[in-house]
Amino acid sequence: MTSHAQTLAEFRSQVSKLLQERDREWEASRRLVEAGRFIPTLKRLIEEAQRTELPPAVRDCIVVALKQGKAERIQDLPSSRLKELTGLPPSKAIRALCVWFDLVGQPASRWAKPCLDSQVVATYVRDHRTPFDLLLTTDVASVLDLGAGDLSFASELADQYAGKIRQRSQTLTLHCIDRLHPQSKLGGPLHPAQERLQSLRSRSDLSFQFFGDQDMCALDRLDATEQLAPRYTVVTCWAPATPTFAYEPTRLPAEIIQKELQRTKGLFRQIRYAGEAALEVQHGGRALLFPPWKFEIRGPLALLDVVSRRGHLCVLGAVDSQVFWELLSQLLDSDAYRPVDRPFTSENLPTIFGDVYRRLSALAIGNSIDLSSCGTLRQRIPPVLPNKPPYDSPYRIISVTIRRGATFPNTPASSTARRFHDMVEETPPWMITLVPER
Repeated sequence: MTSHAQTLAEFRSQVSKLLQERDREWEASRRLVEAGRFIPTLKRLIEEAQRTELPPAVRDCIVVALKQGKAERIQDLPSSRLKELTGLPPSKAIRALCVWFDLVGQPASRWAKPCLDSQVVATYVRDHRTPFDLLLTTDVASVLDLGAGDLSFASELADQYAGKIRQRSQTLTLHCIDRLHPQSKLGGPLHPAQERLQSLRSRSDLSFQFFGDQDMCALDRLDATEQLAPRYTVVTCWAPATPTFAYEPTRLPAEIIQKELQRTKGLFRQIRYAGEAALEVQHGGRALLFPPWKFEIRGPLALLDVVSRRGHLCVLGAVDSQVFWELLSQLLDSDAYRPVDRPFTSENLPTIFGDVYRRLSALAIGNSIDLSSCGTLRQRIPPVLPNKPPYDSPYRIISVTIRRGATFPNTPASSTARRFHDMVEETPPWMITLVPER
């Protein structure tokens, strides 16, 4: 046996022995060869092979077998080289190398985590008009869309960014969550069309998942089965639900919120409709039907808790005025912005928010402002959802950019945001871009 062949034989033996000792890592390695992760895995293997001290024959064989990291599919790799290197067929050979170079990490860690510094993200947002362009600069391009509705935003985002991200030898990961049950007869146009759903699922340049019948404030089940990433590059929520996030329970008692709902929305009750639970609301002489949880009040602190825990960058688009001011009260430092037992109204907003109200109300459509130029940002925002360490401690948001309007040039948006142009009776909504530090 030649020296070259003997060196490779010894490496195969070492790999085989290691796999017998690391059966959990071996099982977890399946995730690293999935379609959406194959290209980044190949690049990481090449980097480790060049960084790690290896016999030249082994290093050269790895580089050739992995086609210098330029393959797009496992089928593009030379099976004979991989078998010579590991004694295994291509897919298992890649998994074996992942275990060998310790790329698997803990078996519970399915998703790659973006390596982003909050100050760097804050600087990027300040210098760029389109926050989603951050996806073109990071080591991991991933988005979590909360309250995804008809998937219109997801479709626009994929069309605008997935191809560009693929050109960087990465795959855009896009996970979408909506509380509507897919089979519910309620919700109407907020259900995604099957054609759009299938189109997103079939894209080769996209790792896409849609989770219906899922409360964004209760993600334990998806986390337990590792269907969600612990952290995403960007988390979005378009048209945050009213009244769900329009009243903060930590400053407004339940009885006050109930009275406000009846005053502004009308009388309501739980009923059965077509065999499912529903909420009937008497409004303007008509009986309107909604999902049974439509008037469940979570408040902006719950929304901030979710997005700041999950995203390095958080984008809230098409935020209506009621949600906007309640949310803003939790982002500013002074308790004066959070009066107890006092719902916000168009009459008292100028008094409560003072100069902040005047400056923001004067903001022209399309223009933006750094909230810290209007007032001091809150340094300790309390978590309100059941969280495990380190997410059970107060956190802060270091950057808040506010932009007036529903849609903006070169920026994907939801269908709800695009409909604001036709809602002449609605005041212009807001986009809020947040950079958390948790």
